[in-house]
Amino acid sequence: MGRHLLRIAAGRGWQVNALARRPQPETPNVRWIAGSLEQGDSLARLVENCDAVIHVAGVINAADRAGFAAGNIAGTAVMIAATAAAGIRRFVHVSSLAAREPGLSDYGWSKAESEALVGASGLDWTIVRPPAVYGPGDREMLELFRMARRGLVALPPRGRLSLIAAEDLADLLLDLAATPDGTGALYEPDDGVPTGWSHSGFARALGEALGRRVRTVAMPAALLRIGARLDSAIRRDRAKLTPDRVRYFCHPDWVVTPARRPPPALWQPGIATPAGLKATADWYRAQGWL
Repeated sequence: MGRHLLRIAAGRGWQVNALARRPQPETPNVRWIAGSLEQGDSLARLVENCDAVIHVAGVINAADRAGFAAGNIAGTAVMIAATAAAGIRRFVHVSSLAAREPGLSDYGWSKAESEALVGASGLDWTIVRPPAVYGPGDREMLELFRMARRGLVALPPRGRLSLIAAEDLADLLLDLAATPDGTGALYEPDDGVPTGWSHSGFARALGEALGRRVRTVAMPAALLRIGARLDSAIRRDRAKLTPDRVRYFCHPDWVVTPARRPPPALWQPGIATPAGLKATADWYRAQGWL
């Protein structure tokens, strides 16, 4: 998400401070701040001369509950403190639909706790809970594209999900940063498909984006749990399929709440998912990822 935010903000003529752990190439309209959420001095420099803060950094995969707490709860707390110390009022916080079910996964719990901190901050905040995000540069959905290219997509048990293109989400976050509209609101944006996508329907859309007809297989939760234990044993802290993720993946309803969609006067999605998936597949191919 960070790269899409920077690119679209630059296109709007905005000047942006961005935090980075490693050296970054020069980027138009971007002032790179070397540091991390654990370094208070870098956060003070990050928010210098700013009108608004978009807190998009977070941990989506961790070895244990403590890892999620450090990245998503403590990380949010220090960003709130830096924002308040700089006298900035506008704070846009990127959470996750997982926060809707905090008892389901450590990730969801940590995101719900981060929302509580934002709500109690006294800032002019808006919380955004994205559903599944895809787009050029994303590695989280890359394996699904690779499976679709091979013609067989393994899926969690039957369920439904909402989707949003990274560019659309970036537009929403920037729109919110630029206006007080939405202050105190919690939004769940998506691609505008009223009831979301079935798992199998999403897999077929991936196949269409790649010009392939795909078959799907719904994996039993028990088998996914075994796979998570194997992945953790082999790749340890680099494991992609963890028990925490299995609990999240197997939940049957990750469709946004209609009443929490952003009001159309504020923002509407501009990228239809079939076209967005094809653009993502084309980008993967151009980069040699597929």
